[in-house]
Amino acid sequence: MKNNLKKRIPNSNRGRGDLYFLFAVLLLAAFGLVAVYSASSYTAEVQYGDAFYFLKKQSVGFAIGLCAMLALAFFDYEKLRRAGLPLLLLSLVLLALVFVPGVGKSNYGATRWIGFGSFTVQPSEIAKYAFVLFAAGYFAKDPARLRTLKGAIPVLLAGCAVCVLIMLEPNMSVTMCVGAVMIGMLFLGGISKRALAAICVPALLLVPVLIAAEPYRLQRLSAFVNPWASPKEEGYQLIQSLYALANGKLFGTGLFESRQKYRFLPFAESDFILSVIAEETGFVGVLLLFLLIGFIVYRGLRIANACENFFGYMLAAGFTLVFAVQSSLNALVVSGCIPPTGLPLPLVSAGNTSLIVTMAGMGVVYSVSRHNGRKKFIGYTAKQHKIS
Repeated sequence: MKNNLKKRIPNSNRGRGDLYFLFAVLLLAAFGLVAVYSASSYTAEVQYGDAFYFLKKQSVGFAIGLCAMLALAFFDYEKLRRAGLPLLLLSLVLLALVFVPGVGKSNYGATRWIGFGSFTVQPSEIAKYAFVLFAAGYFAKDPARLRTLKGAIPVLLAGCAVCVLIMLEPNMSVTMCVGAVMIGMLFLGGISKRALAAICVPALLLVPVLIAAEPYRLQRLSAFVNPWASPKEEGYQLIQSLYALANGKLFGTGLFESRQKYRFLPFAESDFILSVIAEETGFVGVLLLFLLIGFIVYRGLRIANACENFFGYMLAAGFTLVFAVQSSLNALVVSGCIPPTGLPLPLVSAGNTSLIVTMAGMGVVYSVSRHNGRKKFIGYTAKQHKIS
């Protein structure tokens, strides 16, 4: 086995890690700083008297995220095995604190943040990665657990607990993201088709029930079907987003030249930043952006596939999956392919919690790449699991 690894992985690459992955993540996050400034400068000037207000906040998040990313990039990810359960429990506590008066912060009818004064944290962003870390550690102890529905129950219960607390905020989009990641991890881990079907079918049947349970979700669904039925209410945001996409055409209006950011498009610097990017850079710019996002996903999954350690395999695949699912859902919302809901474009949208946690997660993926082929793991390996 050791000789095979030496043949497959050149000595110059062993222990260096996937630098292409690391560079792509930094490039996307740096582009996010430019995009946030462009999308928010006018609103920041009007509301705060400082066109650089959101850029300054994003820059702080970028600096902290960069430190966290580099620290975890050169940290032995194997030491994170025991952190899964404590971090999951902490994230559940933070999600519960959202509902404590004086601690939870509300905005536009949703309570999704905790904080004191101007310092706020969005626990759902932490919970996504905490769940992946817990699931990876749990299955790594005995990968045979994945072969039965019974063995997957603790992970399902953990995922459902996270989803319920996020749903109560309410935040349907992040709930869908966590649910999709949970299903994805079970699939990547090799769960049987019968067990996967037993999980997916009830989950899909539950979606329309959850939509019907809240009037605002029905209104958003109605706006998705026909936004022009309520152009000044529920359909307004989607219509303005479509205007931005259409105005971008092939090459865009030019960087910093968006018209929709002049307070026509709500949340232009956060959930709908992709609309501004599309307007300013056009179809070509969006294509290049998603080629970069796709490259990060490809390299992340490639890192996972090359890992001979099952914990590393599940960890890298899970963190990459969070990034891929969230990016896809954001693009689908902005383009009107699914009902409008709040979900940031990772590494690009304004929001320090999302930026810091995502960069930290990508640092862990890079750590897995650094250890691929550098040392021989003892015990059950990812390769053995895939073959069996």
